Amino acid sequence: MLGLWLTGCASLPSEVDRPVSSALADPTETRIGRAVQARAAQAETHNDSGFALVNSAELAFTSRMVLINAAQKTLDIQYYAIHADETTLRMFDALRAAAARGVRIRILLDDFNTAGKNAQVLKLAFEKNIELRLFNPLSGGRGSMFFRVLGALKDMDRLQRRMHNKIFVADNAVAITGGRNLGETYFGQGEATNFIDADVLAAGRIVRDLSHSFDLYWNNPLAYPAQSLMTAAQLEAMKPPPAATAPRAGQAGPVHGEASASAGGNATGAARPPTAKSAVRKVTALDGSVSVAEPLPDSTNLALLEWIWAPSTLLVDKASKIAADADAVEASQDTTVDGLLQLMAEAKSDLLIVSPYFVPGRRMMDQFAAIRRKDVRIRVLTNSLASNDAPAAHVGYARYRKELLGLGIELYEMRAEQEGTLSGLSSLGSTGSAGGSRASLHAKIVVLDDTLLVIGSMNLDLRSQLQNSEVALVIRSSKLSADTTRLIEPALAKGAYKVELQDGQLVWRAPQGSQLKDSRTEPDASLGLKLMLMLIGPLAPDEML
Repeated sequence: MLGLWLTGCASLPSEVDRPVSSALADPTETRIGRAVQARAAQAETHNDSGFALVNSAELAFTSRMVLINAAQKTLDIQYYAIHADETTLRMFDALRAAAARGVRIRILLDDFNTAGKNAQVLKLAFEKNIELRLFNPLSGGRGSMFFRVLGALKDMDRLQRRMHNKIFVADNAVAITGGRNLGETYFGQGEATNFIDADVLAAGRIVRDLSHSFDLYWNNPLAYPAQSLMTAAQLEAMKPPPAATAPRAGQAGPVHGEASASAGGNATGAARPPTAKSAVRKVTALDGSVSVAEPLPDSTNLALLEWIWAPSTLLVDKASKIAADADAVEASQDTTVDGLLQLMAEAKSDLLIVSPYFVPGRRMMDQFAAIRRKDVRIRVLTNSLASNDAPAAHVGYARYRKELLGLGIELYEMRAEQEGTLSGLSSLGSTGSAGGSRASLHAKIVVLDDTLLVIGSMNLDLRSQLQNSEVALVIRSSKLSADTTRLIEPALAKGAYKVELQDGQLVWRAPQGSQLKDSRTEPDASLGLKLMLMLIGPLAPDEML
């Protein structure tokens, strides 16, 4: 067991061969690129970028599979976490097939979650035409997440600064970005927990901007080729025995915001059909109705989506934000969250915020107060203590709750889905297994004045602002903004508790039609979680939550 814990390098290599490469120069060399060009001409628009909302777990999976299968030249994939499970196995097989037909695949992965079963994802690095680099790697073994974190405590600054970007680009022509990592819980297939999330498909010029940001991270000295950190033989030695099973629930790590679940299977297994328990699932539609859905399909026609051409810009952190001397450069550069806060300050009438981990900090609270003085309505949807996959994050939010309500900000906390019921969820493509599963909010969205939509990887917390690197698209479109608001508002009414102040005390108003009762304490939360909130609430600094 000790040997498994210590598997891997004790320190990071000093001499690393890191060949420089870049995104496909001319997307119109490919079918996808020519299709985008034709669609833009057909739309008769002066805007150079098109967008389509990805508002369900099914579409999130199928969109990525379509891009893998359609790519002719390149696939560039950048994520905070890729889990080795039944869902990603199918994606890995599609990636191998793309590589076999000559597609160059670059995968850039934050190193934090590459332990235990999830370490098997690194085997993709040893496939022809697939390169895999790990960003800001941790020294030490990968045998288990517990020992990995334990071994990294000696370098807390490196441990805490993570690459949180999420980008998926095909032939530098079409991309997906948003809140999702890759894994079954992000695609509605988890048994214990499913994340309620949102992405956006992008085409045209904005994709080239995303690709440029990918290149800057890919060629950064903090990006280590997987082969420089681990051999194929070491990964094979860590491979779980065939009969081994793993818990489906996510494991909370020091970097909140992403469950580090390591469920079912490994990155090198053959494609397998969905298990019997996932063969039939209940899916909650946007109007709250529940229907039965087939297992995730592997293809769909993205041309059938409603593409909206609109002005846009990219907010993305510089890779130097996570460097060892990051504190020295922070003052000289704005971050993605800084840019978002500047946009929010321009709100004139309405601000709708979806942030799973909402820890404002003093500076952000002052800005909210200034926005409210302009009589702007502010609504915030975040996780409840029970639905939060990182309860420590709730601690930071809870200490500002009364002050936020005092400013007139409307607070909604996502209801955790209870076993055997799906009636509480109604938006953002939320799903549950046939037996019922817990829902955890994971989407990161801001809608400003019904005209500006921001969707990306960032939370409104100090970790996203000061420590993690983030990416977001800013899209000026009344249509997209209205469509997104229509996705969120049913969740406010039916899937979340509304928090209010009554005689100076917090009251949680039960969701409409839920047959639940109002509560004067954290609803659905266990006694242990409530005690944790009481004990560490006054002590933990905001930036660590």
